[in-house]
Amino acid sequence: MKRYKKAVFFLFCLLAVMGCQQTKKAENVRQGKKSLAERPPMGWNSWICFGTSVTEDEVKANADFMAENLNGSGWEYIIIDAGWYAPGMVTLEQYEAKNPPQLIDEYGRLIVDTEKYPSAKNGQGLKGIADYVHSKGLKIGIHLMRGIPVQAVEQNTPVKKTNYRARDIANLDSQCEWYFGFYGIDMSKPGAQEYYDSMFELYESWGIDYVKVDDLLSPIYAYDEIEAIRKAMDKIKRPIVLSLSPGPAPVENINHLQHTAELWRISEDFWDNWESLKEQFPLCRKWQGYIGNGHWPDADMLPIGPMAQRAMRGKPRPTNFTEDEQYTMMTLWSMFRSPMMLGCNLPEMDKFTLSLVTNNDVLKINQSSKNNRELFERDGIICWFAQSKDDSAYYIALFNLNDEPAKDYVFSLQEINHIGDFMIKDLWNGNNVPVHNNAVKLSINAHGVRLIEIKNKN
Repeated sequence: MKRYKKAVFFLFCLLAVMGCQQTKKAENVRQGKKSLAERPPMGWNSWICFGTSVTEDEVKANADFMAENLNGSGWEYIIIDAGWYAPGMVTLEQYEAKNPPQLIDEYGRLIVDTEKYPSAKNGQGLKGIADYVHSKGLKIGIHLMRGIPVQAVEQNTPVKKTNYRARDIANLDSQCEWYFGFYGIDMSKPGAQEYYDSMFELYESWGIDYVKVDDLLSPIYAYDEIEAIRKAMDKIKRPIVLSLSPGPAPVENINHLQHTAELWRISEDFWDNWESLKEQFPLCRKWQGYIGNGHWPDADMLPIGPMAQRAMRGKPRPTNFTEDEQYTMMTLWSMFRSPMMLGCNLPEMDKFTLSLVTNNDVLKINQSSKNNRELFERDGIICWFAQSKDDSAYYIALFNLNDEPAKDYVFSLQEINHIGDFMIKDLWNGNNVPVHNNAVKLSINAHGVRLIEIKNKN
């Protein structure tokens, strides 16, 4: 009997040590010692183009295109946004319904609509499509909402591995202002953390690499539920990137954001109109001091190329941005080092858009630069600065937010205290830029940008 007790005690100690090691590993990830997102995530998100209507075949088609045409430039995430759990939800009216259709399992967790995703039959969830995406050398993500589905509360489903039920943990006074399929969770109630634990246990089994969780930052900062999501993710073995949405995130909560998430939205939903793009500049300025170390302020998805402003709202159409405005957007996202998620239907991508998102000189700034910041704003001209990681190059972006072109705009290199023998190249057109009297003279189109790289000749 004594030997048996000693063996049990030894096993208990071993499990405790293993648990501590797993917890320590998770803490190291949160503190930036080992980041899940050492560079800003780059990928594709289904929302802008397809809304809640995206299907398995459409997701695979976008994965195929990314693997063949974009992966070499760093694009790697395929994100399935809202609606993968909502049978028949393809219209705006269905999305905004007071009790939208949603599928749950016996423990009140979202499961997959097999009409949209046939490979999900027989309880496979999104594992089949995750395996497909992984076979292409890519990663897969899904959209989730804060809280617990309304259907779980109505059916009072049990919380897995507990004696508690959905009504024991739901906060019926807490509901998203723009989507009514969920109630918040009262994290002071027993069983609340266990519900979030069970969610991520399920989605880990599907092979998910990235989750975008909505209704966490604004208008109310859901501190307790963000904490619960982080704790649940730290308990699983699979590394999953956490994206918090929508913004604007409160900058005063930066320590908590960096402690819990890899990226967080700095704005409300961003769409393809010039006024919205101009509004991103002061937001990027506000967050410029918090870029990097595996944690990324997120300026939102890129509404470019062939797309629809939600498939639920009308027929597919090209982006409303002009080519100059698209250069401006891609340059700002790169200089700010924002995560970048393409919003178009990739297989329909035109040559201009393809050239825009595969310019490796520009993408290198997004993925590996440092000291990124706004230098000045003068008379509608905004200047951003960055350096290469190895200090071999400086990057200057000159944005013209005016409605008229800026002809022969002079940028003195003394603005960056730079004097010497050097080469300057325009990174969008590839042309060399002449230098006179330690300055460059550039014409900048209305709503456009000039992005230059400055390198020493030696």
